[in-house]
Amino acid sequence: MATIGLDASYIFGAYPTGSATYSRRLIESLAELDTHHHFLICYRMSRLRKRREFLRPAGTSIRMLTFWRPWRTDLFHSLAQRPPSYRFRREVVTIHDIFPIASPRYSTPEYARRFSGILREAAARADRIVTGSQSTASLLENVCGVEAGRIRVTPYGVDVPGKTLPPAEKLRVRERIVGRGNEMLLTVGMLETRKNVLNALRALKLLPERYRLVLVGGNGYGHEAIHAFIAAQKLESRVHKCGYVPSDLLATYYESASALLFPSFEEGFGFPVLEAMAHGLPVVTSPTSSIPELGGSAALYADPHDPCAIASQVARAVESPEERERMIAQGLARAREFTWRRTAGQTLRVYEELLGS
Repeated sequence: MATIGLDASYIFGAYPTGSATYSRRLIESLAELDTHHHFLICYRMSRLRKRREFLRPAGTSIRMLTFWRPWRTDLFHSLAQRPPSYRFRREVVTIHDIFPIASPRYSTPEYARRFSGILREAAARADRIVTGSQSTASLLENVCGVEAGRIRVTPYGVDVPGKTLPPAEKLRVRERIVGRGNEMLLTVGMLETRKNVLNALRALKLLPERYRLVLVGGNGYGHEAIHAFIAAQKLESRVHKCGYVPSDLLATYYESASALLFPSFEEGFGFPVLEAMAHGLPVVTSPTSSIPELGGSAALYADPHDPCAIASQVARAVESPEERERMIAQGLARAREFTWRRTAGQTLRVYEELLGS
């Protein structure tokens, strides 16, 4: 029996990021496993004022902790690629993506410099590195020089809803957002260069006027060019900028949209692809980085540099009944393969491998 510390510091926020979702759902799913190990939910001292929001999953193997105690743990898992200053006996770190190192053009030089340092330290000191995709694992090996023997690919999960909105309600929601008779394309993620929002907008211009684009996400690196393009091309009536939305409202958007448009250049994992498929929404995305590992044959792919190709695949996903039926069925089946219980089970095997060594 071992005591395993889990870093829950980054689960907070009204609009959780992918790493926050990962942290919360992994801890909750570990609590459901039959294991003789004990888990400590750990928080940095800076989170102490949020202690009323601390995670309290069911499970007798889970205990609460509000600060680091390295002498109390046999193994510590940093869940958000930011290891603490303390050194633990055995360390596991989850690295979600390494774009500040592999593709620094997608961030400011200051951000790339600061987070590249954090990522390199995390990779260097960990006994095992967990990552959600083979794409990120390959980058860690080829760009960062991490030995393959320390890397474990553990795909993340997605929650498939038990019930969805009836068709009439989906139509009402869509009409409320984009107007009667219009198609609702949904883009989820930061408005930034890496997410390729500009080419999504260029593709929108090539589609009939009834196509509208709903942008869900806050401003990121390069957002000024996105807003300027919308204004210059007079797309205000066809583009709806929602900012961050709560998870329950986002689920409603997934269910009511015509298709998810996710032409990202680079993703460490790409949660929106799985989330859309879990809600029965066809996905048009890029054949780049980790994305094909998630979408498989259920998604439609287009060259992210080619707005014409993107528009063509969007029209195919929206206007072909046979294609929509196929994508929805295969997408749901694909999403059901990515369970958080599987993620927790594979992560537990990483712990036991390291503890046994």
